Amino acid sequence: MSAVDKAFHGLRHMIATGRLGAGERIPPEGELCEELGVSRGSLREAVRMLAALGVIEPRHGSGTYVSQLRPEDVIGSLSLTLELLPLTGLLEVYEIRRVLEAHVAAQAAARCTPEAVGTLFALIEAMEATDDPTKASELDHRFHLEIARIGGNPTLASLLSVFRARSRKYQVFTLPEGPELRRKSDEDHRVLATAIADHDPVAAAGAAQAHVAQTERWLRAFMPPVEEDDSKG
Repeated sequence: MSAVDKAFHGLRHMIATGRLGAGERIPPEGELCEELGVSRGSLREAVRMLAALGVIEPRHGSGTYVSQLRPEDVIGSLSLTLELLPLTGLLEVYEIRRVLEAHVAAQAAARCTPEAVGTLFALIEAMEATDDPTKASELDHRFHLEIARIGGNPTLASLLSVFRARSRKYQVFTLPEGPELRRKSDEDHRVLATAIADHDPVAAAGAAQAHVAQTERWLRAFMPPVEEDDSKG
């Protein structure tokens, strides 16, 4: 195990066991280096790694603190690795996404307010009105974010946002078949929003699952795997 790994896992253990709690300032560098048996350089690199994961927050002029460790923030850091997935890996993630989107939609149907329903349909109308594929993709993302927000679980909303962010790298709406794909997507959105507005969790879950499954089929059909570079090897 390298010195950086030793420092990383040492700090991680302190946080996991509760020795360092959420929002608590971590001990001075000298004390940590002595306890962990690492150099200041290795400790600082470990702190940078944990900061990238949303676990530690360096504060200029104040010191370094354990973050609030909110589940939604820690889950959000998964984007650092999930965004590296190739298409084949992304398609495996879609099986998880189908289940979670269905659950969130059902929760939204049970909890939605007239104001939230109005927001959903306003986003749908904006999607249908634009000819810009990039703007349509952004509105689509906001539509699903709003459903997750209505569902009431910030951690699930954060996880699904990470999944969708990777999916958006594949812009199916810019393909020759894009207009037809968008039309079908808009129809799916209306079915889903209507089920939520009707406070029908079963219908909402089914609509969400079907919508995600349709997107998965589009990715499989229209996004061939990246060809290997023949100049290598």
